[in-house]
Amino acid sequence: MNDFVKLWDGGPLFCQSEHFKLGTDSVLLADFVNIGSRQRGIDLGCGSGVLPLLLLSKSERLHMTGLEINPEAAKTAEANLEANKLAERGSIVTGDIRLCKELFKSGEFDLVVANPPYFAEGSGKQSTDEAKAAARTETLCTLGEVCRAAAYLCRTGGVFCLVHRAERLCDVLCLLRESGLEPKRLRTVAHDASKEPSLILVEARRGGSSGMKLLPPLFIRNPDGSETQEILKIYHREGKP
Repeated sequence: MNDFVKLWDGGPLFCQSEHFKLGTDSVLLADFVNIGSRQRGIDLGCGSGVLPLLLLSKSERLHMTGLEINPEAAKTAEANLEANKLAERGSIVTGDIRLCKELFKSGEFDLVVANPPYFAEGSGKQSTDEAKAAARTETLCTLGEVCRAAAYLCRTGGVFCLVHRAERLCDVLCLLRESGLEPKRLRTVAHDASKEPSLILVEARRGGSSGMKLLPPLFIRNPDGSETQEILKIYHREGKP
């Protein structure tokens, strides 16, 4: 297991497993999630557990469960909770998203989050490492299976938030609605204002009415190449040289 590092000054300690590296997408998703009064959340495919850590740092009344099929990653996620003294508000379950009905009750959570594999099986560059391939490509769990699991786990009125590639926007919205999750908020992410979006952040509500809010785009960089003020805030780097 690698050494622990602080995600930001005064922030949580984090150790990443060999196959699941900390990425911008997870950080942006955690910022996008509106926790509100929600108290029980689950991260589908939590990897090293960065999303639970980031969300727990946003709300002291939230309890997060991480579901992860890879035992080594699940062990790292548990260690991250323990290192931050969050074992009482967080737990990790080693298991398969596709078998969630055997692990949890229907409607057990009011917040579901996921940073799922981006590429359909047979598309995109696939790693020869099985664990890395599963994190990147839908070899173990498809987007449709993630959406159906989220719909089963989420109570009526609860929300499912996910990050995905912009090119799969149509797939995401269609599969969410087919699963009984109505898209309610959408935000695109682009490197800068001159580039097309590369990521989408989506919130869907279980049993929600139709009508989706399209939020202003999130840009990573300014025209001069510097980080935007919003990115500095998300990464807790405001005022840093």
